[in-house]
Amino acid sequence: MTPTNAPRGATQGVARARTLLLLFLAVTGALLAGAAPASAHAALTGSNPTQGSVADKAPTQVSLTFSEQVALSDGALQVLDPKGERVDTGKATNPSGTTYAVKLHAGLPDGTFTVTYQVVSADSHPVSGAFTFSIGAPSQTTVAVSDKEVGGGIVGALYEAGRYISYAGFILLVGGAAFILACWQRGAGVRPVQRLVVSGWLALTGATLALLLLRGSYVGSGKVSDIFDLALLGQVLQTKAGAALVSRLLLLAAGALFIAVLFGAYVKRDEDSAADADREADAEDAAAANRDLTFGLAVGGAVVAAGLAATWAMAEHASAGIQTGIAMPVDVLHLLAVALWLGGLSTLLVALFRAPADAQIEAAAVRRFSRVAFGSVIALVATGIYQSWRQVGSWSAFTDTTYGQLLLVKIGLVTVLVGIAWISRRWTGQLSELPAPEAVAAAVVGQRAKTRTKVPAGSGDTRRAAQLARQEAAVATTRDKRLRDADPLRSGLRRSVLVETGVAVVLLAVTTVLTSTEPGRTEEEAKAATSATSQQAGPLSLKIPFDTGAEDGKGTVEVTLDPARVGGNEMHVFVVRPNGKAFDVPEVKIAFTLESKNIGPLPVTPDRVATGHWTASGVQIPMAGDWKIAVTVRTSDIDQATVDKNAKIG
Repeated sequence: MTPTNAPRGATQGVARARTLLLLFLAVTGALLAGAAPASAHAALTGSNPTQGSVADKAPTQVSLTFSEQVALSDGALQVLDPKGERVDTGKATNPSGTTYAVKLHAGLPDGTFTVTYQVVSADSHPVSGAFTFSIGAPSQTTVAVSDKEVGGGIVGALYEAGRYISYAGFILLVGGAAFILACWQRGAGVRPVQRLVVSGWLALTGATLALLLLRGSYVGSGKVSDIFDLALLGQVLQTKAGAALVSRLLLLAAGALFIAVLFGAYVKRDEDSAADADREADAEDAAAANRDLTFGLAVGGAVVAAGLAATWAMAEHASAGIQTGIAMPVDVLHLLAVALWLGGLSTLLVALFRAPADAQIEAAAVRRFSRVAFGSVIALVATGIYQSWRQVGSWSAFTDTTYGQLLLVKIGLVTVLVGIAWISRRWTGQLSELPAPEAVAAAVVGQRAKTRTKVPAGSGDTRRAAQLARQEAAVATTRDKRLRDADPLRSGLRRSVLVETGVAVVLLAVTTVLTSTEPGRTEEEAKAATSATSQQAGPLSLKIPFDTGAEDGKGTVEVTLDPARVGGNEMHVFVVRPNGKAFDVPEVKIAFTLESKNIGPLPVTPDRVATGHWTASGVQIPMAGDWKIAVTVRTSDIDQATVDKNAKIG
């Protein structure tokens, strides 16, 4: 608690720092987390039979094509007949690339069939959906497809929370430890800094265990009761995502040993070095041993940190798509740069606001972190440019896709943040050196001794003694803070770091939305793949002149098809004379042919509803393409003509 007699500005500063740090930790994971809706990573780009199509005969299999490779389990692809009974063999295959197929039983009846799929994309996110096709003619179906999105619900929310916490823990663990070894070695003995790093390890470990338990239900049923299903856990351990989580736990065990040495033997070695400083030979030996231990911790910590970062790269976004051999190392570097920058910034905030006066951070340490942060930002920009190109793919995607538009906003915020960081570097360059830690400690001890309250011996008033002790602690804490904040430039640095962190919070919030948005490259590829089967809005209308050769055999036939797409359509045929009046002809026939697929001619005989007006309902177009529409008009018992015209349908 903050003492009641602490300065008001100091109290508000601490409160602001706590609030900002909490906000920072809440959104830090979102910077790196690939937590996104399932539809944002792998999309269904094609199928055979196509959605809504009508086949003349039953197909032998159903195949689905995705925008990237997916993982299949038993029952991942299902085909249901109009009564809801499965008609597939249950064993899905991967005949080629990103196409997956499931065999169908022979002798299927006519009617409408439902295809459902629930798979896991290459970046570990679940994907689900459904569509229908018909054999012979459409029919009623009893299949009710759930509109619940896979990866959603309570389990989905818990899983995403676990992902965010794990990223935040990674940043605090790696960034805090790196800040100590590279910038402020004395910080290893500062309790608030120790708590920050240990909290990062605990958060990452706990979140990883939770993700391992939640994974099976997250990509499957989504039921809370399945979280502790050992059978599902066994299946998860056999997947790429499960292997990555187990590897992370093993690395965290090594990380626990690293923390024990960092806050144990390393701190003791530093204290022994200080105690032996008055003996030259001992001081030189202690300094050499301290350098060796620092080097060993740095190498071991770097290996553990890179390994932890690789557990994300090997199982998520970087492992899918193009250039995975380059993308995964780049992703590891990106994660480490973020941890060094934001984790170091968090540790600096704790050091500036929470470290005791006799262990305050030196200006030289702040300058060292400034250099480390600058290098991290350079690495972030370089790796971010590559990742942006990989996810966006084209200049048009910057403006034509939601992902690209959000990325432009993020680039603007990064530019602002770099500008503020540059100002902070200039401010740090003017920061005066603080008194030696020993001098500060002596001043603190002296000030405390002057104000220490003596309790009369034998008074027996333990309650009074406790009250006096609390007051003494409050006064001492206030005095410590005044000594710590004596340098006005340090107060200015505090404000600049708070502003920098505030902009980072906004940047991370935008990144949260960005990581839950379908990448521009995927969106454009999906649009291109489905453009051939995109459904046309509005009816199709064709006017074709004809001449049967008879005395009264000329006119124009107009064919309208609504909505002119794959599946059932309403067709109207109007026959008019050259003067525009209705032509009463005895017969009209229509035939549809898709020559590119050797489909047809599919005959349609419309019914006469009025003079010159013929109609047909439920005209089935089985596939999208450039169809030839042939119209046969008979004006007498012996005079007729067939005319045709091509039109794109579907």
